[in-house]
Amino acid sequence: QVQLVESGGGLVQAGDSLRLSCAASGRTLSPYAIMGWFRQAPGKEREFVGAINWNTGATLYQDSVMGRFTISRNNGKNTLYLQTNNPEPEDTGVYYCAAKPSSSWLTGDRYQYPYWGQGTQVTVSS
Repeated sequence: QVQLVESGGGLVQAGDSLRLSCAASGRTLSPYAIMGWFRQAPGKEREFVGAINWNTGATLYQDSVMGRFTISRNNGKNTLYLQTNNPEPEDTGVYYCAAKPSSSWLTGDRYQYPYWGQGTQVTVSS
């Protein structure tokens, strides 16, 4: 089992920056794991934000966040990050991190991720 705990959410004004963190514990993440960020706005489906290959650092992003959001990781601390630059009100939602161990394929398909955190709320005001 992998336990994931998100932190860093809050209220931010459009154009400001916010960094989310996701600490992983329990089962050691395989060097070939994929870690992802998803978000869910009220009344909407949970959607893919971005993902990173834990070993290579290769990333994949949803088009709407490309160039504004950056995913990174600290392998020694087993921690995943999401840097949100120039957020917009449309980025408001609960942000979840997810893990897909023992796989090297980047994907935005949430059903491919068996492990999830509880989420952290991000609210972007205009």
